[in-house]
Amino acid sequence: MKTKYSPLVQVKKNIMQKSERVLQSTNAKLYRLQDELKSSIVALDSIVTPSSGKISEFLSSKTLLESQRLLIQQKEALLFSVQEEMKEAKAQLKVDMIEYEKFNYLDLQERKEFEERKKREEAKELDEVALLIYSKTAQNKEKI
Repeated sequence: MKTKYSPLVQVKKNIMQKSERVLQSTNAKLYRLQDELKSSIVALDSIVTPSSGKISEFLSSKTLLESQRLLIQQKEALLFSVQEEMKEAKAQLKVDMIEYEKFNYLDLQERKEFEERKKREEAKELDEVALLIYSKTAQNKEKI
């Protein structure tokens, strides 16, 4: 049975599901970035600086360390922005869920009201039928 809220409920449900998908993709992005950051830190720790040798080896090691540190800083900044995205996605999902629940509740209330009206009408019809049957049986008894 459709009510005047049924289309709105469907629209709000679709919006809520879209928000859930956004949250899931943001969450996946967050975990991927965390893994990348961990691997970058491990790579930084694995860089060995030479204790003796040519100056060019020292300079290349220093450049490698600086580039790895810069990469880690960039990933940390990106991770921070994704965490902010995650907070926004959670907040949006919460708002969308509340909106969906509101309209779903209104839809259910209208369905309940419709069912109650239908039951009252059926009871009224049954009462009328019972009254008619009673009248006919009373008339038949009077004829006898």
